[in-house]
Amino acid sequence: MVELWDGYIWPTLWTVIKILVIVIPVMISVAYLTYAERKVIGAMHMRRGPNVVGPFGLLQPMADGLKLFLKETIIPSGANRGVFLIAPMLTFILALVAWAVIPFGAGLVLADINVGILFLFAISSLGVYGILMAGWASNSRYAFLGALRSAAQMVSYEVSMGFVIITVLMCVGSLNLSDIVEAQKTVWFVVPLFPMAVIFFISTLAETNRHPFDLPEAESELVSGYNVEYSAMAFALFFLGEYANMILMAAMTSILFLGGWLPPVDIAPFNWVPGPIWFFAKIAFCLFIFLWVRATFPRYRYDQLMRLGWKVFLPISLAAVAIVAGVLVAFDLAPVVG
Repeated sequence: MVELWDGYIWPTLWTVIKILVIVIPVMISVAYLTYAERKVIGAMHMRRGPNVVGPFGLLQPMADGLKLFLKETIIPSGANRGVFLIAPMLTFILALVAWAVIPFGAGLVLADINVGILFLFAISSLGVYGILMAGWASNSRYAFLGALRSAAQMVSYEVSMGFVIITVLMCVGSLNLSDIVEAQKTVWFVVPLFPMAVIFFISTLAETNRHPFDLPEAESELVSGYNVEYSAMAFALFFLGEYANMILMAAMTSILFLGGWLPPVDIAPFNWVPGPIWFFAKIAFCLFIFLWVRATFPRYRYDQLMRLGWKVFLPISLAAVAIVAGVLVAFDLAPVVG
C-alpha cells in the first residue's frame, strides 16, 4: 500500500494540485479581464462601465457567469448536435492545455519540456478547429461565413508569427521557454528585435480574433459570426476560451520579448520583487494594449486584413529571419544558450 501511494497515488495527486493551482487563477483572471475591459473602454469613452453589481461593479463577472449558467442551451433543429456541443468545449480545453508549458518563474512550470515553444505553437494552431466545427455544425450561413473567415485569418497570421518566433530561437539556441527567458538577462529581445515584437503582437490580435481584426464575429455583417447560434454555457465556453487565449498570447509576448519573470534591470529595488510578480505585471501591460486597441481603432476590411498578413508581415518577417541569421554568422555570435 505504501509503495502504491508513493509510486502512483501521491505523484498523480500532486500533479492534479499543480494543475488546479494554474487553472483556477486563469479562470478568475478571465472573469475579471472581462470586467477590466468594460472599465478601461468605459474610461476611454468617458463613461462609467459596470458599477452596480457589488462595490465598484466587482461582482459583475460573477453575475454574468451565473446568468449564462442558468440559461437554457438551445440547439438549432438543423444542427449537428454532437459537433455543435464539442466545438466550444474544444476551444475552451485548448486554451487551458497551453498553460502547461508556461514558466511563471525560475523553475515554476508544470511541464518544463525542451520543445515548449513548438507545443505552444501547435496548440494555438489547433484553436481554429473549434471555430470551424462551430460554424459548420450550426447549419447557419452567418456562422459558416464567420468560421471560414476565421480559418483564413488564423492560418494567414500564423505564418508570420512562426517566422518571428524563428528569429528569437536563432538568438537563443533553444526551444525551451525557460531558456528563452534566461537568455534575456542582459537585454530583453524587444530592444534588438523591436520590429519583430510589433509584428508578433499585432499577429496575436489577429490570432485571437480581437479588434481591429475581429472579422469572424463582426456584429454589423455576420450577426456575431461563428457563435451566432450558441447560447448559455456553450456560448460562455467560447467567451472563456477567447479571453484565456488573450492572456496566453500576452504571456507568450512577455516570454519572447519582455524577459518573462526577469526585472528590467538587475539592481535594487527591481530585483527585490519576486519573478512571478514581474511576469504578471508584463501580462497585464500587454492585455491593457489589447483593450486600448479595441477602444481606439476601427475594424479592418477583410481584404485589408489579408493584405497586411501576406503582403506586409510575411515579407518583413521572412527578411528578418535572413537578416538575423546573417548578423549571427557575420559577427560569429553564438546563441545565448545553445
